[in-house]
Amino acid sequence: MTEPAAELGPHSDLGRVVMVLPTYNESENLEWIVGRIRAAQPALDVLVVDDGSPDGTGAIADRLAAADPQVSVVHRTEKLGLGAAYLQGFQVALDAGYDVVGQMDADGSHQPEQLYRLLDALRDADVVIGARWVPGGSVVNWPWQRQLLSRGGNLYVRLLLGMPLHDTTAGFRLVRRHALEKIDLATVRSMGYVFQTDMAYRAIRAGLRVAEVPIEFVERVRGDSKMSGAVARESLQRITGWGVRERGRQLRGIARRLRTR
Repeated sequence: MTEPAAELGPHSDLGRVVMVLPTYNESENLEWIVGRIRAAQPALDVLVVDDGSPDGTGAIADRLAAADPQVSVVHRTEKLGLGAAYLQGFQVALDAGYDVVGQMDADGSHQPEQLYRLLDALRDADVVIGARWVPGGSVVNWPWQRQLLSRGGNLYVRLLLGMPLHDTTAGFRLVRRHALEKIDLATVRSMGYVFQTDMAYRAIRAGLRVAEVPIEFVERVRGDSKMSGAVARESLQRITGWGVRERGRQLRGIARRLRTR
């Protein structure tokens, strides 16, 4: 990675920015998506976090890093989940002194050409989420059943946890350094896809400024999706548990206020 702060053109005021890409069996997509990131935002660095992909993704990442000093790689020995990969990537980025840490999928569903929208919004926020379910947002090549499931899941989160966000499951984000430090990564236990909702929930509860900007999400055309029924059930169970605890806190707060009257 680059040592001095690179010039970010119109976004130079944000400091050093790195995009963290977790990978598992993304040999068909990695070079393509890294090339798009580097073309769209030449000053941004890229950190690939590979979970020991058996398809050679790690070797491709090493080759890209050898050819480009703004690309680096973390090799993990086993597949422990999306959240675990991001947590390690975030810590590596913080240790390297980055001011902004981004995250996005390596399969092309998040478009690097729209990164400028998140960078623009970060000037007035601590966390920016590239959202599908806000005005101007959209998805491409998703059947209506999957759209309904995602919209319904996000509505469930919003109502249960009282979060003023429309796309807490989205994985296209930028987070300022101080926001990650305030969230306290050492206490995060979500290892699967529910990690995205967990981080958004923690940011709201910490009083951070969280903004959503519209993006176009494009379903992957190469490789296999990592989403499964088991992953969805884990997310539902965890979010429901958080909601029950949140309502418990609210009821205890009401009870305390009534006693003091």
